[in-house]
Amino acid sequence: MTSTPLAPVPAPDAAAPVTGRLRTVLRTVAIVSCLPYIVLKAAWIAGSHLGIPAGSSLLDHRTSMAVANGASLVMDSAVVVIALLLTQAWGRRVPAWLLALPMWAATGLLLPIMTGYPLQLLVQVLGGRTVNKGDVGRPFLHEWVFGVVYTGFILQGLALGALFALYARNRWGHLWQGTLRGLPDTPTAPALRAAAVAASLLALVPGTLHLLWAAGSTAGLNEARAADRTSGFYVLEAVDVLFVAATVAGILLLAFRRGSALPLRVPLALAWGGSAVLACWGGWMSVASLSDVDDLAEQPTPALVLIYAVQMLVGTLVLTLGAYFLAERSAATRPAAPRA
Repeated sequence: MTSTPLAPVPAPDAAAPVTGRLRTVLRTVAIVSCLPYIVLKAAWIAGSHLGIPAGSSLLDHRTSMAVANGASLVMDSAVVVIALLLTQAWGRRVPAWLLALPMWAATGLLLPIMTGYPLQLLVQVLGGRTVNKGDVGRPFLHEWVFGVVYTGFILQGLALGALFALYARNRWGHLWQGTLRGLPDTPTAPALRAAAVAASLLALVPGTLHLLWAAGSTAGLNEARAADRTSGFYVLEAVDVLFVAATVAGILLLAFRRGSALPLRVPLALAWGGSAVLACWGGWMSVASLSDVDDLAEQPTPALVLIYAVQMLVGTLVLTLGAYFLAERSAATRPAAPRA
């Protein structure tokens, strides 16, 4: 009696336990880093003045402050849900848009802080002025609040970004494999090019103004912001210029792709991050500008209102183009259904 040779047993994936432990660590970091901000916001809603100095402008409009704090508390609490979604089995069954849209918004709100705050600290170490002289007599918040909250935001961004990268690689990694040169021509390519050019031309409006402000111009600024310019202000304006440039570069590379050996994931990442920052921070600043402002010097100028609106328009347009590009690519790479 001869024995039938057994089929070789597949070797276990040694990387799977490591990746699983990494996801657990990242999830814990993301959730724990939310707690300082959530606790502060809850305390302020309850009437506490923790971290708020006497005479702060935050105490001038208690109702508006409570509403804004409630909204921001809900937004940061959503990070906990996203972290769980990215690390649980049920997260694989969530519709793509239901995950991608909140993650895109989180990217847009966190990226400027992750880049701008460390640069502001560096400028301060090098002797730059990050606090306006007028703020000394009536400070907005105690200095430790910014350190605690922004450090938490940076940790959230790093942890969520890593978790999303792992999740997206497993679920949608095939969509950004290859180079721009390898992308096939499609019937919608001319429309994508036209829309990319339109978005890029619109982006010149906020890009030009942010560049002027980074260079020292006061054109379009209200009196309060013009007087409040510090080294930190110029750093943030320069960062805004970079995000506008990233958005334009990403969408133009996707639209005019011929002959480029650049990996496809590079322009997708540029368009993702840049459009998120433009749309989400434009929306956030628009809402802030509509809040009750008693001081005429703090009223938003038409230029400020314009660039916030255009940033939202450009960011949303690039998001729409990117979503359509990925949907079209997903349809092209989907296996054909067998014929009956």
